[in-house]
Amino acid sequence: MDKILNLLSLTPAEKEAFLAAAPGVSQCFAAAGDLDAADYAGAEVILGNPPPAALKGAAGLRWLHTRSAGVDAYTAPGVLPEGVLLTCSTGAYGHSVSEHLFAMLLALMKRLPQYRDQQMQARWQDLGRARTLLDAQVLVVGTGDLGASFARLCLALGAHTAGVRRDPARPADGIQHMYGFSELDELLPRADVVALTLPQSPETAGLFGRERLLRLKEDAILLNGGRGSVVDCAALAEVLESGRLWGAGLDVTDPEPLPPEHPLWRQPRALITPHAAGGDHLPDTARRIAAIALDNLGRYLRGEPLRNRVG
Repeated sequence: MDKILNLLSLTPAEKEAFLAAAPGVSQCFAAAGDLDAADYAGAEVILGNPPPAALKGAAGLRWLHTRSAGVDAYTAPGVLPEGVLLTCSTGAYGHSVSEHLFAMLLALMKRLPQYRDQQMQARWQDLGRARTLLDAQVLVVGTGDLGASFARLCLALGAHTAGVRRDPARPADGIQHMYGFSELDELLPRADVVALTLPQSPETAGLFGRERLLRLKEDAILLNGGRGSVVDCAALAEVLESGRLWGAGLDVTDPEPLPPEHPLWRQPRALITPHAAGGDHLPDTARRIAAIALDNLGRYLRGEPLRNRVG
């Protein structure tokens, strides 16, 4: 085979493992920003996230494995040459994203954002009732790695968990009861917490518009750690402004980032972070990405089916 271009963040031991996995094959280890069009043009395999524009001349490319779980930038028409295999790093981010969502949930339950606001004003005022996960009904919409990891954290604090996925016959660790999407509207009014960990797709875009947001309990908590397009952020701002919902925690928005004038910025019961739940914020994420890519490289060289195939 021709050259492997590796753009992943690797330890020395991981780099040696990649070299050992493909003996005799030219492997280039580099950061995406240090390469030019000629480097991409000669690669048969790219591991990592190259600039999409750099792939237009990659005529020899046969397989792209992204370090990200989302691949929207590479599925746009004309980005990848015809016939290129595309895989992603789904399974690497459950730990990081689930802890982030869990922290947002507890912060909202205990009114920590409002107390922080008071601290900045040197105000000492008890804001009243808080919430608990003990015996709370948690509904996780999207029960892959992210959703299942989040559900396990909620179970540890005494919550009851339900999940929604396309195939409800498939169980997921941490989910006590599984349902299909056809039952979503019936489940929403029962949930104290609704956590969204859905991927980008035509089916998920706009899934939580105004009508569905109004199906939530008046004091429910909504979390979104999947894709921003799942929630109509303008409608969410209106629902919060009306006094409904205990709070909303968003690591992703639509659009992203929200424009400065967007009303959601000024909602005191909204907690917004800048798509920071995943990424490189925990060291073990890079190790998980490397392990998935290394396993897939072995599969590719042996002619076996690849993990996390997209499309």
